[in-house]
Amino acid sequence: MTTKIIGTGSAVPEQVVTNDDLAKIVDTNDEWIRTRTGIGQRRIASADSGTSSMAAEAARRALRQAGVLAKDLDIIILATSTPDSCFPSGACEVQAAIGAKKAVAFDISAACSGFIFALHTVHSFFEAGIYKTGLVIGADTLSKIIDWQDRGTCVLFGDGAGAAVVRAEERGILHMTMGSDGSRGSALACTSRTTGNFLTGKEPELGYMTMDGQEVFKFAVKTVPEAIKTVLSESGTHIDEIKYFVLHQANYRIFESIAKRLKIPMEKFPTNLERFGNTSGATIPILLDEMNREGKLERGDKIVLAGFGAGLTWGATLLEW
Repeated sequence: MTTKIIGTGSAVPEQVVTNDDLAKIVDTNDEWIRTRTGIGQRRIASADSGTSSMAAEAARRALRQAGVLAKDLDIIILATSTPDSCFPSGACEVQAAIGAKKAVAFDISAACSGFIFALHTVHSFFEAGIYKTGLVIGADTLSKIIDWQDRGTCVLFGDGAGAAVVRAEERGILHMTMGSDGSRGSALACTSRTTGNFLTGKEPELGYMTMDGQEVFKFAVKTVPEAIKTVLSESGTHIDEIKYFVLHQANYRIFESIAKRLKIPMEKFPTNLERFGNTSGATIPILLDEMNREGKLERGDKIVLAGFGAGLTWGATLLEW
């Protein structure tokens, strides 16, 4: 048995923030952002919404499409770098919100690679025969860790959630790969609450996201094609058999470089970052849900999911729809 995606769902905040809106608070403009990233707008969460609420709504939509009841879920994994609480986990909050009483629930932190990591983790449980029905979610509220005075990062990111209901079946995931390089972690980082107590005499502080854009770019355009080639070669699949390459939505220039290295037309790289920006662990499942609901995916289609992010981490999944 392998892992088949049987339903998808997504949820994003109502508040739209355009490039022109950002130009009012930092030294930037619409043309500068679009030409360097491909991003035109993004969604930003309000004070009364967050990672778990978006994740729960995406989960409900995925369950409805799959025709699966929450009570029948065996496992829930939420991939997020920005949970609402240190504990309980966001996955446990989703479990409570949707009524998935028998599901084991936990979070995974792999930043923008998170959905891939979570999907592979559920797949391993299925292969072992431990569980049969699961929910995989990628959700992030990056707006709360962004320095809104840093134009190098604040123009890139948005908030959102995407989910997939998965089941152990005979068709689905064909091959997968993951990797990590912690020695390069400083290229994309965010400090958590610092140590502050009566012994240190300091109040805890919270950090903002920092990124070495050029380092991340070089990492992505080298690592992602290698990961894609790995899942194709090790599964005996020719690149021409792939209908779509569904990549982490980070930067349009990254897509162009990856397409050039793989000698694949850009038409095979669907995108939505113009409307949502980089939503970290949510980008792949949000895009997958859009494609699914628009009828772009047909039974038997072979697609590749690939992500990269902080850690540094990366992963790719070859699957049959």
